[in-house]
Formats: sequence, C-alpha cells, structure tokens
Amino acid sequence: MKYGYARVSTLAQDLEVQIQALQAEVCEVIYKEKFTGTKTDRPEFNKVLEVLQEGDTLVVTKLDRLARNTKEGIEVIENLFNRGIKVHVLNVGLLENTTMGRFFLTTLLAVAEMERNLIVERTQEGKVLAKQRDDFKEGRPRKHSKQQVLHALELLKTHTYKEVEAMTGIKKRTLINRKNELEAKHL
Repeated sequence: MKYGYARVSTLAQDLEVQIQALQAEVCEVIYKEKFTGTKTDRPEFNKVLEVLQEGDTLVVTKLDRLARNTKEGIEVIENLFNRGIKVHVLNVGLLENTTMGRFFLTTLLAVAEMERNLIVERTQEGKVLAKQRDDFKEGRPRKHSKQQVLHALELLKTHTYKEVEAMTGIKKRTLINRKNELEAKHL
C-alpha cells in the first residue's frame, strides 16, 4: 500500500501543493500536518510510521518533509528499510537500500541540512545588522501609520468600530490593540 505524508512547518503555510502531488502519485492514504520539522515527535508522522508494514511505500514530496538533519533522516529511513518499507521522495525518486542508495541518501540529507543551516545563518546575520539601525522593529511592519491610527481612534469618539473600520480600512482588532498600547504608554 502507498502512504503519503505531507508536512509544513507553520499554521500559515499551505499543504495543498504537497497533497496534490501525493494524490497524483496515487497514495491510498495521506497523512498531513502543520508541525515544525525541528521536532522528531510529530503526531501524524508517528501515526504513519505505526501503520506502515512490510511491502508498503512511504511517499513524500521532498526529503526535508521526513527529517531536518542528516542523522535523523538516516535513522528514520534505515528504520523503514529494516522493516521492508520503500521510501519514495518525489523530487528525487525511489530510495534504495543498497550501498549506492545509502550513499546518495546521506549526501542528499547532508546537503539539505547544510542549506537549512545557511538560511538560518543568513537570517541571523540579517537580524544583527538590522538591530544596529535606530528605526529597527522586530516583526512584520505595521500596515497603518501612527497618524492613520490616531485619526481612526479620534473617529471612535463619535462612531462605532464598524463605522470607523468602513471609513479607514483599519480593522476593529487593530484599533483595540493600538488603543491599548497607547493607554499602556500613558500609565
């Protein structure tokens, strides 16, 4: 039997592309989750590992869906090989339990881990540089300027949140948050 496993790291990411690829590969059952790959104890991944039996195939779109580092990846895949389970990585092909197959797997996992580490390093370097600027603020930039928010808060004195949102385009939740921030600064 063919089992698919799809994973994204955050709730904001979308699983649809992976699911479509696994469906095109005719996976009979697809396990999917939004869970960080840095943790080895992933609920849906554990479920698929439990149901896999000798002769089954586990299908993933990319190797990094199974593991985030070389050591973990080798352990997971060797465990599957030892149980007589095939591993098919769509952007690589069917992984084989041979000397060359294991070499190929180790190389791919090492490259994937290196790429991830480089991304993390570059992100950290960028943050260090950004924090040196006086105007640095952690997180996503605000959609509305301080002036726009102050204007909207002034309108709240004579209008409802719904009316102010219609006039300014600033959502009620944002107005409440900014109002609370201003009140906290004046305490």
